[in-house]
Amino acid sequence: MLDINLVRENPEVVREALRKRQMDPSPVDAVLEVDTRRRAALSEVEALKAQRNATSTEISKMKDAAARQEKIDAMRELGERISRLDQAYKQMEAEQLAIVQIIPNIPHADVPLGMDDHDNPVIQVYGKPREFAFTPKPHWDLGPDLGIIDFEQGIKLTGSRFYVLSGAGARLQRALIAWMLDLHIRQGYTEKYTPFMVKSDVLLASGQLPKFKDNLYHDVEEDYWMVPTAEVPLTGIHMGDFIEEAALPFNYTAYTPCFRREKMSAGRDVRGIKRGHQFDKVEMYKYCRPEDSMAELQKMVQDAGQTCADLGLHYRMIQQCTGDLGFNGMIAYDLEVWAPGCGEWLEVSSISNVGDFQARRANIKYRPADGGKPRFVHTLNGSGLGLPRTLIAVLETYQQSDGSIQIPDVLKPWMGGIDRITK
Repeated sequence: MLDINLVRENPEVVREALRKRQMDPSPVDAVLEVDTRRRAALSEVEALKAQRNATSTEISKMKDAAARQEKIDAMRELGERISRLDQAYKQMEAEQLAIVQIIPNIPHADVPLGMDDHDNPVIQVYGKPREFAFTPKPHWDLGPDLGIIDFEQGIKLTGSRFYVLSGAGARLQRALIAWMLDLHIRQGYTEKYTPFMVKSDVLLASGQLPKFKDNLYHDVEEDYWMVPTAEVPLTGIHMGDFIEEAALPFNYTAYTPCFRREKMSAGRDVRGIKRGHQFDKVEMYKYCRPEDSMAELQKMVQDAGQTCADLGLHYRMIQQCTGDLGFNGMIAYDLEVWAPGCGEWLEVSSISNVGDFQARRANIKYRPADGGKPRFVHTLNGSGLGLPRTLIAVLETYQQSDGSIQIPDVLKPWMGGIDRITK
C-alpha cells in the first residue's frame, strides 16, 4: 500500500506511475476528493469538541439553574452532532483506505517502459538448448505414454485443468520440491512450513485482497482462504511485528500447493499441465532494510537462476516492463526455461522487490540500531521454482529416443534408485 502522504503531497507522481503501468490514474483523484472531505470533517469535529469543552467549563461555573439546564440541553444536541460527524469521518477514512488499497506500487526508476509482456526485454540467456537426434515430444504425449500423467483421472476427480501424477512421475515432482528446498537452505534460507489456508487480513497484508478477490478460493463459513502462493503466509508471519535491525535480513523458503481461480480458454496455451487451478511451488522470501533491498533482489535472482542451472535447463532472464509489472512489485525479473517438446519458453520464477508496499499494509517495522524512528522493512519474493512448469522442462529436456526420461543427476538422491523413467 502506498503512503497516503505520498498521494496527498505528490499526486502527479502517483498518476504518472499509473500511466506507465497502462492504468487509469483516476483513483488518485478519488483519494484526494475523499481526503478533502475527511480533513474538512476532522476540522469541524475538532472545533465542535473544543466548543463542548469550553461550554462544559462554563456550565460548571453557572449559578442560575434554568440557564444551566438550557446549556446542558444545547450540549446534548452538540454531542449528538459530534457523534454523527465522528461516524461520518470513520466512514470516509474507510472509503479512502479502500481506494488506496487498489492502487499498485510505484515502479522503480530502473523498470523499462512498456505496454505489456511483449515489451519485456531479455536481459540474458543461459546455457544452450539441447540438440536432439529425434523430434522431441511434448509432455502431454510423454506423460501418458509412460503412465506418469493421467488427464482423465484428474477430470474424473475434479474437472478440466486437473490431472494425476503416478509412480515415478509423482516421485519426480516430490524430488524437485525436496531438492529445491534443500538447495535454498544451502543458499542461506530458513525453511518454513506454513498453513495452506489463511485469514482475510493476511491476504490483505500481502496485497492479494481486495485486488485479486475473484481469483481466490474462499471458505465463507470459517473465513479461510486457500493460499495462492507461499508469499502470503510468509508475509503474514511478521504482521504487526517490530524487528531489531541487527536481526535483518530474514531469508525464508517454503513449499505450498497454490490455488488460483483462473479464466483459461481452450487452445495451445493451456494444453497439458502448464496452467491449472492447483499447482506446487517453492517460494523464497526476504525481509531487509530499505538500503539493502536492491542488492538482495540480485541475490534472489542468482539463487533462482542457480536452481535452473543445476537442473541443467536452458533458461533466460527477462525484466518486467511497467505494463507487465505485478501489483505489488516496484521492480521484477522473470526466469523462463526452454521446453523443447512444447517449443516454448515457460515462466518458472518471478522475482520481485516490493519495497515497503507489503510492510506498510502489514505494519512490519524495524528499530534502527541508532535509535532513530522505526521504519518499514522492505520485502522481496520469488519462486524457486514453480511447478509443474519446471517438471515439464525436465521431462521434455531429458527425454530419450526410446521415449524414456533420464533423471537429472541432482535429483537422483531423492528418486530412490530410479535413474530413468521407462514404460
